[in-house]
Amino acid sequence: MKLPLKPPPFEKLFADLVQSGKYLELSERFQGNAPKKYLHWDQLRHRQVPDGLNLEQWWCFIKAQRVTASQKITLLDKERSSFNYHITRSISEELHGIDMKSGGSIQMGDKNIDPQERNKYIVRSLIEEAITSSQIEGASTTRLVAKNLIHTGRKPKDRSEKMILNNYRAMESIRKLRNKRLTQQLVFDLHEIITRETLDEPTAAGRFRKESEDIKVYWSEEEDTLVHVPPHASELPWRMKKMCEFANAEDGLGFIHPVIRSIILHFWLAYDHPFFDGNGRTARALFYWSMLRHGYWLFEFISVSEIILKGKARYVKAFLYTETDRNDLNYFIIYHLGVIQRAIRALHDYIARRTGELRELESQIKSLDLLNHRQRDLIDSALRHPNRDYTVKGHQTVHNVVYQTARTDLLELVELGLFEKRRRRRSWVFEPVSGLEEALGKL
Repeated sequence: MKLPLKPPPFEKLFADLVQSGKYLELSERFQGNAPKKYLHWDQLRHRQVPDGLNLEQWWCFIKAQRVTASQKITLLDKERSSFNYHITRSISEELHGIDMKSGGSIQMGDKNIDPQERNKYIVRSLIEEAITSSQIEGASTTRLVAKNLIHTGRKPKDRSEKMILNNYRAMESIRKLRNKRLTQQLVFDLHEIITRETLDEPTAAGRFRKESEDIKVYWSEEEDTLVHVPPHASELPWRMKKMCEFANAEDGLGFIHPVIRSIILHFWLAYDHPFFDGNGRTARALFYWSMLRHGYWLFEFISVSEIILKGKARYVKAFLYTETDRNDLNYFIIYHLGVIQRAIRALHDYIARRTGELRELESQIKSLDLLNHRQRDLIDSALRHPNRDYTVKGHQTVHNVVYQTARTDLLELVELGLFEKRRRRRSWVFEPVSGLEEALGKL
């Protein structure tokens, strides 16, 4: 991976631009409007410069506008300079879109998703996030194997499977911890869950890295490109305290949009790199904790790591652009907002696809001559409510038939391998088989 070039020194460029009178001229010429895309120096140097300017002057004018609008936060770099951000028009639009899409209810077609189907979607999301967040950090298990691992509850066979199972358990924990304040102990507990039995140094789970543990971040194990040297281990306790204050909005900064606060929290832990290993997974887990804590319930259903994994280089560059350009967090914020939007779209695409599959299945069910209309209605209900139980009495009442007819309907579905029956006290209850859709396909 090629590291981005650092921008030229801003202060001298700005002084020269002001002294020459060009800054005032440019302010009038562009009326405060910089390019729509938030470009780093390493990107801008490949773009066309407006007439009458050289590249450094154009960069200086753009950077001056950003510096003027920026707001400092309590995260400091290794030289004790503040990180900063500002809300651009495009960021404001993205935040509004996320706010709008994270409200209301999830629907399949014109019907709200029922609690059972909702739980299936949550589990699907937890599994996907567990797999892809682990794959970002080097886990090499296939999705099929990983899903089988979680669904069956079997013991993991290797480190990759342990990473995925740990991530899944951590994501489950976050759902329960969403109303808790962030503390150092809570972060330690999450890290311990995430890294349990996967570290080269087993005692490193749930504690700060030691001064003797020389941590440097490289692009990959195969490519020896140094991308980050985190702060010294001796600074970690006070840095963690500041991070928790920021996460809990106890930093004295006033209102910061919850999505922005969550994204910066992700960056903060990754920058400080407080642990021997597992920092990336913990940082992404804290992002989820923060979003759920602020009421963004939709994030139970989406996987940001799935999107990050597809373009890992862009993820790393978002960090590098921020670090190399005067701690400007907008690079990471804009990148992360794009990831969120894509993850939300992926959820809606999945729901639309799932809706289409169910409609197609319902259409096929109606054409099955071996089922009567009551049985077809029953299967339609079971597809939408896979955890619901059915009884002869209930079926009899719904369809206004005699007891024997209702009993025959259900027993025939059992014979066809579509339903199972089990004893509950003195009566029988019927429930759809696991893999009902596949069973129907065989018919």
